[in-house]
Amino acid sequence: MNRLPVIVRQHIAGFRMLLVFTVVCGFIYPLVMLGVSQLAFHNQANGSLVSYNGKVVGSSLLCQEFVDAKGNPLPQYFQPRPSDAVVAGEKNDYGCDPLYSAASNLGPTNPTEISDIAAEQKAISAFDHVPVSEIPADAVTASGSGLDPDISPANAAIQVDRVAAARHLPVAEVRALVAKFTQGRTLGFLGEPRVDVLTLNIALDQLPAKSGS
Repeated sequence: MNRLPVIVRQHIAGFRMLLVFTVVCGFIYPLVMLGVSQLAFHNQANGSLVSYNGKVVGSSLLCQEFVDAKGNPLPQYFQPRPSDAVVAGEKNDYGCDPLYSAASNLGPTNPTEISDIAAEQKAISAFDHVPVSEIPADAVTASGSGLDPDISPANAAIQVDRVAAARHLPVAEVRALVAKFTQGRTLGFLGEPRVDVLTLNIALDQLPAKSGS
C-alpha cells in the first residue's frame, strides 16, 4: 500500500470513508429512526389514519372537505377552514387536497384577499345564521399549508346550531360533543386550543338522531 502514489492512497481512504458513512447514514441511522418512531410514535409515524366502520376515511393530521358533488358544504357536518390546497385548473377539487399543499401567499392588505374574506364572511353568515362580527378569523382564512385539520373552538361554536338542526339533535348535545373533542394547548402552553373536524364529524355520525332541539 505504501508503494502506491500518494494520490491513489488518498482516493482509497476517501472511498473507505464513503462506504462507512453510506452504511451508517444510509442504512443504520434510518433503520434506528424507523424503529424508534414505530415504538414511540406508532400512530403518527403511520399517518395518524382515522378509521370508521372498518375503513380508513382520512388522517387526523390533514383537513377534509365535507361537501356535495358540486362543492356545496353539507349542513350536517362541521366545516374546516378554507383551503388553497387544490390542483390548479381542476374543477372538482374543492380544497384539502393532500397532493397539493399550498397557501394563497396573499397579504392582509391585498385587495384580492380582502375580497375573498368578505365573500367568505357573507357565505358563512348566511350558512350558519350568525352575524359577521361573530365569525372568527380561522373561518375565513386558509392555513399556511392549506391542510390544517383543526378549527378554533370559536369556529366550531358558530356551527353548533346549524349542525344540530340538520341532524335533529339537541343543541346542548352537539355543544357537549364539541367540548369533548376540543384539545388544549400542546404541553399546556404551545399553540392554541383546537378541534379536529374529521374526528368530531365521525363522532356525530355515531350519534342517533333525536327529535327536539
